[in-house]
Amino acid sequence: MSSNNDDPVALRRKRRSWALEEKRRIVDESLEDGASIAEVARRYDLNANQLFTWRRQFGVEPTALQELAPILPVTITPDTPTENSAPGSTGQMEIVLAEGDRIIVWSDVETAALSRVVKALRR
Repeated sequence: MSSNNDDPVALRRKRRSWALEEKRRIVDESLEDGASIAEVARRYDLNANQLFTWRRQFGVEPTALQELAPILPVTITPDTPTENSAPGSTGQMEIVLAEGDRIIVWSDVETAALSRVVKALRR
């Protein structure tokens, strides 16, 4: 005789049913300033597509395309050590923002950290 563990139907994940208030609360959370759809969905064990569907059901329009940043000139220069260079660094990138602020990134920068900085600067 076979156990429930062998039954493919029993192995399928049950669909969770969400109350209207729960959906509204999750959608509202996804609309907060700086919120990430993927992070909010993950927090509630949802697929991000499901959250997008709920947002449409509640009449949330997709955000308009943000104004694109102008294309700025890029200059590639040979590596020359400077007084600010990290010891043993083999390469660096300098990002000069429109208002003159500079971000210097060495080759060993963590991608996630740089992504967070760039995302923060967009706000």
